[in-house]
Amino acid sequence: MIITRRSMLAGGLSACCASVLGAPKAKAQRKEDMASLLDAMTPLDYGRSFICHPSPVNSVRFWIESRTRIMDAKEGTSRDYYQCASCKSENTFAKRDLFKQDNYDFLPIVSGEYVLIFRRPVRLSDAYRSIRKASAVWGAPILKLAEAEKARELDSWEAMRDATAEATPIVTQTLLTNEETGLQAIIECPVKTMNISHDQRMYQVDTGPVALPDLSKRYDPEIDCLKLAFIALNAPDFADFVVEQPTALSEDGTGEPETYHYSKPLSVPALNRVLSLD
Repeated sequence: MIITRRSMLAGGLSACCASVLGAPKAKAQRKEDMASLLDAMTPLDYGRSFICHPSPVNSVRFWIESRTRIMDAKEGTSRDYYQCASCKSENTFAKRDLFKQDNYDFLPIVSGEYVLIFRRPVRLSDAYRSIRKASAVWGAPILKLAEAEKARELDSWEAMRDATAEATPIVTQTLLTNEETGLQAIIECPVKTMNISHDQRMYQVDTGPVALPDLSKRYDPEIDCLKLAFIALNAPDFADFVVEQPTALSEDGTGEPETYHYSKPLSVPALNRVLSLD
């Protein structure tokens, strides 16, 4: 598992966990400390970032679709989790009939030690999520990460409008904080859909899936805190999510039958940053 100790975590991260309420100076310092956490995370070039595996049975390569960094103030550590692009269940290397008959979506989230695998069939299943040692699945993951050579913060509507119109790659970073547990997370992802309103001078990001962490408690292993979600944002101070979960098919959203679907929108305080990879 990727573990790094940063000198800033000793003071800056604990300051970030202070109450949002307080003197304006304390609030300004807290915001500055939170921004420093984003500054320390160089965005990936998602078009060139992959995870490779060395197993001779299946040396699979996954495209990285988003990254979630979880930071622990008490332990002074941070860990990165890489959510990979989904595929379909298959009869790998078969002579014919390459897709399984009772098909399901397959999506892994990988860290150095563990892999969290989502298998999403049309019906609810006990195999929907499982955690395994990465080395026991495809061999120890080999990170092939390409960091962005240039990243520029889009800090105005005009900048977002122009970067969108020029088809420049855009990445968002969203910082979430739980002050009771001292846990924080940065969700980073390439913007797949960007909405621009010229009349209202507004932008809105809608993209996913991403790995959304539950920061309300500590999990063992930590990777178990992650769920699949889509993220939407159009302001610097909050983010909305819809989380994949069992969802009723009825119009009123109650009862059975259920299937896996992104549902039950929630809105949380956040610090968002929109970056152009010029």
